[in-house]
Amino acid sequence: VINHDLNMSTKLKITTITQHKMAPITIETERLLLKGITPSLIHELFTTKTKQELMFFFGFDEDGYLHIKSMHEKGMETHSISLFYFLLIDKQSNLPIGECGFHTWNLKHKRAELFYKLHKDSDKRKGYMTEAVKVVLEYGFTQLNLHRIAAMVANSNTPSVKLVSNNKFTFEGTMREDYNVNEINEDSECYSLLKTEWEQSKGSV
Repeated sequence: VINHDLNMSTKLKITTITQHKMAPITIETERLLLKGITPSLIHELFTTKTKQELMFFFGFDEDGYLHIKSMHEKGMETHSISLFYFLLIDKQSNLPIGECGFHTWNLKHKRAELFYKLHKDSDKRKGYMTEAVKVVLEYGFTQLNLHRIAAMVANSNTPSVKLVSNNKFTFEGTMREDYNVNEINEDSECYSLLKTEWEQSKGSV
């Protein structure tokens, strides 16, 4: 086990990564515990936990449960593509409030797409995702060996545009009608952050 200090109030405990399998990982920030979630852990939970236990563990409603059940049944990775994300736990309530991490993680090309979500509207606009994304990006570049992190954001999603912009992502262009919502194909704004840019932004803080 290797211990690293990230930033002031952030503590990171990691273990070595072997292909797509990763040992338990926890990152602590001022208000959050970030617990690492992998495909292998999801499969294990579905073989050892009841539906209600799974919903409590992830903080899911019925739709959330059905989504992760589909991931478990249909598969989440190939020989070159995987995912890794963190379950966000509110330290005060000790309950899960959302997720933040990477999907479409391509190990060979060292790239992944950032995603994030808070389960309840009441937890939005409190800075939780700002707190989480900062350390998730650091984990991606320093521990997952990523060279490029992309983020696909709806132009109308002002908080997300602000979030990626504040983390020094560069706007690359519009992916036309690439995202299907309720059978309607919508545009996505493509942003990206390279490891060298992330390193420079840390040095300028």
